Amino acid sequence: MRKYYLLLLASICPSVHAADPPRRPPPFQIYAGYSWLSNSFNGVPGSHEPLNGMYAGLAFPEWHHLRIKLDYSLYRGDNLGDPQHAFFIMSGGQYGGTFHRERFYVEAMAGEGALNGTWFSTANTGFKNGNTGTIASFTEFLGGGIDTPLGLHTAFRVEGGMQHSNFDPITPLSKGAVPYHLAGVPDYFGRVSAGVVWTPRLGSEIVLRSQSGPRQAVESEIVFESLNSIGHIHLFSDDWYSYLNIGAIEYDRHSWGRVIGADVDYSAEFLPIIILRQPSKTDIWGDRLSQSYETIPGIGILPVGARLIWFDHARVKPFYGIKAGMTAYTQKAFSRYASYQDFALDQSVGVQFRLNDRIDFRTAFGFFHQSNGFVVPSNPGLDEMNWNTGLSYHLGRLHPAD
Repeated sequence: MRKYYLLLLASICPSVHAADPPRRPPPFQIYAGYSWLSNSFNGVPGSHEPLNGMYAGLAFPEWHHLRIKLDYSLYRGDNLGDPQHAFFIMSGGQYGGTFHRERFYVEAMAGEGALNGTWFSTANTGFKNGNTGTIASFTEFLGGGIDTPLGLHTAFRVEGGMQHSNFDPITPLSKGAVPYHLAGVPDYFGRVSAGVVWTPRLGSEIVLRSQSGPRQAVESEIVFESLNSIGHIHLFSDDWYSYLNIGAIEYDRHSWGRVIGADVDYSAEFLPIIILRQPSKTDIWGDRLSQSYETIPGIGILPVGARLIWFDHARVKPFYGIKAGMTAYTQKAFSRYASYQDFALDQSVGVQFRLNDRIDFRTAFGFFHQSNGFVVPSNPGLDEMNWNTGLSYHLGRLHPAD
């Protein structure tokens, strides 16, 4: 009799398993809340003053417990008579797991920070007439947190960690207007945040589409494109006189389900050809001191990125892409006092037109940022608007139309 029940159980288990519905992809996370920074940026010993602010961000669906996340934080306050107005834009990875009802995670992020120029104008530096500070810095954050469920799609989040930036004072114009590091100016800050996480179930459409039939679009593609300068903008940089021509190879792979009606793809970019035209003589901020130009070759890689593409089965496909990484040049870029390497951020909004089952034509308007984050005292940076075009080749097996 025991053998009979075992055989019956074995025959039922495969059929029950086969009837299980497909699992939904892990959801996106959208979070926002209060954030506290342990010190002001001019908080020299004896004048430490914490800053209050807010933070918000987006984390993509997890893969093997790892999420890619985008984070924005903003802080306001005053110290030693100087306003402290700062914001930080960072991206990175979040690795976590669930224990009982709570979810614990650790994270590492990096990006760019911006600060008002008068954050050090009256501090105890010996320069009280027109003293200012650098307004941009590379920044990093290491930390972790815990999510406690409040409901089916919401959780309360508390997180903390250590944040680093390197904003430096600048001597007055009469002293040469050069950034310098002053002992006692903080570079490391404690950051504690608390807020609410919302996890909308944005993966269900993928399950339904996969059940109804094969998708027309392939899972990955490679794009050969050209980026060319059409103008400048001052956002995180000072340089207004340099121009770019870039040959790029982009790889996109569908990885994270759908959001706001768009497929979310992993995106990475290799820049084998960068041609930079910059003034042959400049000051520390990249302002030209001559009318002649020099050409500097470079190379770049932007391995961290995402692309949102709508109507991937149609002939016309709008998209938005963002990628981050590094560029390097054979000479110091944007100023003779700056660096050979720069951090890079490439964003573009455009359209892909299907030419045939394998090939799309792409055209887009883009914004390409480069700066060294003040790893050296001179950081002119470059915010370049560009027009880019290219051909996209779809990889893998093609499926018939839905």
